[in-house]
Amino acid sequence: MNLLVVGVSHHTAPVELLERLSIPTDDTRSVLAALVAQPFVNEAVVLSTCNRVEVYAAVTAFHGGLAEIGAVLADRAGLDVASLASHLYVHYDDDAARHALRVAAGLDSMVVGEAQILGQLRDAYGHAAEHDAAGQFLHELMQQALRVGKRVHAETGIDHAGQSVVSAAIALAPGGVAGRSALVIGAGSMGGLALATLSRAEVGRLLVTNRGADRAQRLAALHSATAVDFAALAETLRTVDVVVCATASPEPVLTESLVRAAMVDRSGADLVLLDLAVPRDVAPEAAAVPGVVLIDLARLAATSLDEPSSADREAADAIVASEVEAFLSWLRGRDVAPTVAALRARADEVVESELSRLAQRRPDLTPDQRADVAHAIHRVVQRLLHSPTVRVRQLAGKPGGDQYAALLRELFDLAVPDRADNLTRAVDVDSDRETS
Repeated sequence: MNLLVVGVSHHTAPVELLERLSIPTDDTRSVLAALVAQPFVNEAVVLSTCNRVEVYAAVTAFHGGLAEIGAVLADRAGLDVASLASHLYVHYDDDAARHALRVAAGLDSMVVGEAQILGQLRDAYGHAAEHDAAGQFLHELMQQALRVGKRVHAETGIDHAGQSVVSAAIALAPGGVAGRSALVIGAGSMGGLALATLSRAEVGRLLVTNRGADRAQRLAALHSATAVDFAALAETLRTVDVVVCATASPEPVLTESLVRAAMVDRSGADLVLLDLAVPRDVAPEAAAVPGVVLIDLARLAATSLDEPSSADREAADAIVASEVEAFLSWLRGRDVAPTVAALRARADEVVESELSRLAQRRPDLTPDQRADVAHAIHRVVQRLLHSPTVRVRQLAGKPGGDQYAALLRELFDLAVPDRADNLTRAVDVDSDRETS
């Protein structure tokens, strides 16, 4: 079994492509089912955020797994594989593990060090476990990644005072947001983060709206905001200075006509729209409406954002490097276990065969004598195997350690079943380990 990561992000793809690949929560189950139905894909976790769509997979063959994952993503985007391929990045085995841990630590984010990726990764892993798409292989990787992300944020200053996509977008608002009225559209995790960030930025009147009124009211109560009726969105737009859009709508929430109508009778006051959604909540044409300032993910990606210090980045990189090696040691040890088990099984077969022959040659032995002989032979064999099997497990945890297991299989002509044949696919999310 091998680890494979295939994805696109703000580093490799425009927002338009990220929109086409975006996977809403309601679609996660069908995408996971399509992935694990492929012959070479045994496990899968799908991570879809505002600036990346990635598939983490346990595959039985690199090229076969890559082709199958690429085909599923291309079908999702409505593109042929060749058109999508130029935007994809691929990480395999060691590099895939390193990438997963860097993502969890916020080192690969648009805003380096942002912490919300941890929650997004935990949710992605939870969905995969819930739908029987994550097995032992990805269970270990995801748990390791979540632990590393928490450790990096606890032990370094990588998040530099809670920097996030929301705070980066707010920083680009002309004239700032302090004292101005603000509306958040969307009551999901990003909407909650937007309300908290705007509150810390000391905005004036703070509003929130959502198609589901109950969620908007609960979020408003948490952040001392006011929930407004989604049906009154057009009227509300006329009364605010800043709008943060963060819904999961497949279609734009703010159309050009809606925004144009909101600009009537504003006495020349600008309307700042911060679109943090994928797919986009603000129709691109709305940016051309006089008085509208649109700040979206494409603009963020093209902006030189404030980054953590080099010392904090180096400290985070060092944590990731050490934890990657820990994961790889587990992985190598896991791979040698079937070989050690096969060797011990072979030894037991030989012992039983010889004891059977002895019983035929020496029928005069009493049951107690035969038991003593069997015990002595088993003890000798186990003592002979103990040191080499312990040592091969130790060596397997080092780089290149897989060669020792291969050598054992060759020397003793061992038939080791493919781990994919008996992999347990259903895994419970170990929340205690995530938060430890």
